[in-house]
Amino acid sequence: MKTKLVLAVSAAAFLSACTTDPYTGQQRISNTAGGAALGALGGAALGTLAGGDDRRNALIGAGIGALAGGSIGVYMDRQEAELRAQLQGSGVSVTRVGNDIVLNMPSNITFDTDRADLKPQFYDTLNSVALVLKKFNQSLVDVNGHTDSTGSDSYNLDLSQRRAQSVYSYLVSQGNNPRRFYVRGMGETQPIADNSTEYGRAANRRVEIKIVPLSQ
Repeated sequence: MKTKLVLAVSAAAFLSACTTDPYTGQQRISNTAGGAALGALGGAALGTLAGGDDRRNALIGAGIGALAGGSIGVYMDRQEAELRAQLQGSGVSVTRVGNDIVLNMPSNITFDTDRADLKPQFYDTLNSVALVLKKFNQSLVDVNGHTDSTGSDSYNLDLSQRRAQSVYSYLVSQGNNPRRFYVRGMGETQPIADNSTEYGRAANRRVEIKIVPLSQ
């Protein structure tokens, strides 16, 4: 009960930091108030959101139907197609792994060096992701933060957690169900490139979103 209250209060604080763009009708974050609320909501998320089985049971219990059989592949095909269309030219890669979809968001478009607050120009990209996630709500969403190997293990773990929380918090602020999400920082433990080169370190600094079908 206490966890639910913290999430509710933090979400309310985050939403109060948003304003509506008069031209697009989309919500935007106040740079000052939004940063504080992001931290509050993100901090509440880590360690309280459950793994796959618990999330699946909670969503099914709330009336969101689970996918089964051949409908899983078809559903994820449609979701993948919409994500590719929405994210074309954004710098975010869309990769299909079986029935899962992985979005790789590199640091050059998401965060400044050594920071965990979202770059303002990244809001539009996350708005596109949020729209597709809301439309295809029969899926679970893992948000994983990653860093390069520069700095201590503990510092990198903390930074990766805060970055993952920032992405999660923004997606929830756009109307996505927080019960779908699992948020975690991986630090430097899962590099995808060589940390001995600047190119490799830049590739390793990223946030990945893994979208998994809500299946029976």
